[in-house]
Amino acid sequence: MTGRTIVCAGQDLRGDFTVTIKIYGPAASRAARALWIVHELSIPFEHVAVEMKDLKSADYLKVNPNGKVPALVDGDFKLFESMAINLYLAAKHGKAGFLPASLEDQALCHQWSFWGMTEVEKPLLTVLIDMFMTAPDKRKPEAVAEALAALPKPFGVLNGALQGREYLLGTSFTVADLNLASICSWAKPIKYDFAPFPDVSAWLDRCLARPAYKAARSTK
Repeated sequence: MTGRTIVCAGQDLRGDFTVTIKIYGPAASRAARALWIVHELSIPFEHVAVEMKDLKSADYLKVNPNGKVPALVDGDFKLFESMAINLYLAAKHGKAGFLPASLEDQALCHQWSFWGMTEVEKPLLTVLIDMFMTAPDKRKPEAVAEALAALPKPFGVLNGALQGREYLLGTSFTVADLNLASICSWAKPIKYDFAPFPDVSAWLDRCLARPAYKAARSTK
């Protein structure tokens, strides 16, 4: 495994400093979500940019037996699945309101996080992979068309939820916004047309303008 960097609030740390959290996975993967939240909450962390060829190595399988990224190690505690990682970090390190206090609002954070995974991620990822990671002779225009046709329904639901609101739960940016925006950000490189969904467009731009998102994007 290569590419280890220790970071706090966007700055490389030098000298003696105790860091217990390790985030495994390249920035150009679902690990980007975990990198965003550690920057958002100014959590000191070590980024281990494990290469894809090393995911099945004996050393990495001790971290995540699935051989996938991301993974988190916090002292003796290990965790995989990007949404589980982010919800854990929000509960442990979240500033006031980032993970809301009420059980109902916490449930909404879980709702929007997992809704994004089930309703939005797959079609966006289908288009993204076909557009940027597939040889021209291997592309599947039918699958792309089907994926694009699936997106208006969830984006319509999200647009309705955001009407009259800056963020999913009201006026404050929460882990729900971070998790869902990390998925919806994949609409940017494919140049998805959000014209029918102006509230989604404005919300996503607001989320992606945050300094922590930009810091995560610049992580090597």
